[in-house]
Amino acid sequence: MSETDLVKLYSGRILALAADMPATEPLTDPQVSVRKRSPLCGSTVTVSLDVEDGRIIRYAQDVKACALGQASASVSGRRVIGCDLEQVRTARDQLRAMLKDGGPVPDAPFDGLEVMLPAREFRNRHASILLALDATVEALECLDDRRLTAR
Repeated sequence: MSETDLVKLYSGRILALAADMPATEPLTDPQVSVRKRSPLCGSTVTVSLDVEDGRIIRYAQDVKACALGQASASVSGRRVIGCDLEQVRTARDQLRAMLKDGGPVPDAPFDGLEVMLPAREFRNRHASILLALDATVEALECLDDRRLTAR
């Protein structure tokens, strides 16, 4: 990776997002918590949340990742309140397609993830960028599975 590539990848906007992480206060007695780790780089994200009527009403994240993973978590952490499983799953799938397949930017309210466009060519960073949404999807799926089992 050249110095120019690094400058492009770690733009001021990405660094600002990474430095301004939302939803970092732990939740008291969350309905579910999920920890995801990227085996390639060792980044981790732990997501805790509460859901009511299928929508996220409280959300917290503990992010130990590179600036790209932090920036991605920063964007998604600002957008997940009020979202349901399908919305978060769609955002995660669209982000993955944007990074890996040259797909379009995720739909609103996750369109701020366009900041990750320069990371497309850096495949070794993709897992870290996806961690927060991966963990959120898994947490919502766990709650959905519990709900279905309880019937």
